[in-house]
Amino acid sequence: MTPHDLLKLDVGAHTEKKQNLTYLSWAWAWTEALKADPTARFDVQTFDGKPYMDVNGTGMVWVTVTMLGMSRTCMLPVMDHRNKPIMNPDAFQVNTAIMRCMTKALGLFGLGLYIYAGEDLPMDAEPEVKVVKRKEVPPGELPKKEDMRLFADSMIQYTNICESVDHLNSYWKANQGQLEILNSVYPDMYEEVLNKFKQLKASFKEKASE
Repeated sequence: MTPHDLLKLDVGAHTEKKQNLTYLSWAWAWTEALKADPTARFDVQTFDGKPYMDVNGTGMVWVTVTMLGMSRTCMLPVMDHRNKPIMNPDAFQVNTAIMRCMTKALGLFGLGLYIYAGEDLPMDAEPEVKVVKRKEVPPGELPKKEDMRLFADSMIQYTNICESVDHLNSYWKANQGQLEILNSVYPDMYEEVLNKFKQLKASFKEKASE
């Protein structure tokens, strides 16, 4: 099986709605991952012994799924029922975010990707990858360079399976907070990510005009 095959799977019967957003069942998603590759696994990155990155008192979980001979990393804030970041999240909230993040990482392989492509914009919109503003980060709260390098690489890696401008724009918006921090602290890394997204967007538009 390939990511192209996973893109074709209809996940509609395995989703639920919360706050006008659609969520895919993590148990069903992982079942499909094991069907596609029985050796599939997911790994949760830790930061100073914690399973999430501290971002000004809130948490960002990082999950890498390895299957089909590839690894894809996704990031997700620890959020409440209103999809707002939680201050000082507890173990249950972190675990919930990890499983949602794992499911989202499977989307990078194609499984249920269309759900995430439509979570920020209507599919008939003409999206645009915009330059984000710089976010002021207090000196004592500066993220580690290796963590930001991992974030930048995972943003670039995502473009390997992106198939439309809609997908590009949706993922960019979903990570805008972290992109603002990246732009403030490591502008060179930010430019790498921005240029990659711009190049791919131009490529999609060129193909569409042929």
